[in-house]
Amino acid sequence: MRNDQLVARRGARREAVTRAVRGLNPGYFALVMGTGIVSIGVNTNGLTLLSGTLMWLAVLCYAVLVAATAWRALAFRADLRADFTDPRRGFGFFTFVAGTDVLGTRIAGTGQHGIALCLLVVGGLSWLVLGYVVPWTAVLGREDRPVVAGANGTWFIWVVASQSVAVLAAALEPSAQTARSALALLAVCSWSVGAILYAAAGVFVAARMLLYPLRPVDLTPPYWVAMGATAITVVAGARIVEMAEAPMVNATRGLIAGTSVVFWAFGSWLILPLVAAGWWRHVKHRVPLRYEATLWSIVFPLGMYGVAGQYLGRADSLPIVESIGAHETWIALAAWTLTFAAMLVHLTRTLVFPRPVGAAES
Repeated sequence: MRNDQLVARRGARREAVTRAVRGLNPGYFALVMGTGIVSIGVNTNGLTLLSGTLMWLAVLCYAVLVAATAWRALAFRADLRADFTDPRRGFGFFTFVAGTDVLGTRIAGTGQHGIALCLLVVGGLSWLVLGYVVPWTAVLGREDRPVVAGANGTWFIWVVASQSVAVLAAALEPSAQTARSALALLAVCSWSVGAILYAAAGVFVAARMLLYPLRPVDLTPPYWVAMGATAITVVAGARIVEMAEAPMVNATRGLIAGTSVVFWAFGSWLILPLVAAGWWRHVKHRVPLRYEATLWSIVFPLGMYGVAGQYLGRADSLPIVESIGAHETWIALAAWTLTFAAMLVHLTRTLVFPRPVGAAES
């Protein structure tokens, strides 16, 4: 009997893992984004040991997610293709780009510039490819209209991906022996593309909210990426402003510095409406608050906002902004802790100790 139970338990685990891989949310790399940016934030606040632990945890999560995505691509191509053609989920693939670059930025801070450069190559090429593929498969290539009905907060992840390339390129530029001008060019160009994409994504998401009914279940966590996109735009801008003399940087330094302040102000303004939306969703309309992969889309913006304030404050000599960023980092750390604990409980219940299929309640 015990052997039969053990076999049943193992079979249930295999089935649970297979189901999890098949239904893997394409935006799950937000886990790496959130862990990586909180690692950077607490490191800026002087908690080097905790920052290092979070960095290695981000590396582990990145490796697991890459393996799971590769498995899904090989074994469940139809499901993967369905995500690429879904405007509500397709833009989640950009979390791979952002996760790669955020992790590379954190690793660059340890002096491992070779590894960080490899991650920049992976992230940059992925950004370039997905930047053409996803908008076509999820938006332009669809026959049903209007596609704007499927617009949501995940569309801002395209902006985050663009700015993450700029952040990592700017982080590597000071240590580069050669190709400093090329890194400066990449940083400024990807920052500029991201700024334009923010305006475009904002128009589409606003159109969806104004033209179609907005139910409480529709206000999902990825809407927080609207704020996170402004924050990473600020970080990228602050890093570019601090870069050494280069033709592209010299031509845009003043513009980027001023625009970064505007993005920080707008991102700060967005926080209150996002909190109010969460209250409307979970308190007034009692939508259950339970763990889901998209919760990491709240952790990352909170962490990035803290880092953005500190970087902008130092780059533009704004002590109040720097202080706000330093204190907000603790909120991001608390959000990361709660979300990570909820994820562990969820994974334990669904993968480690799953209920055998067809098991009767007793």
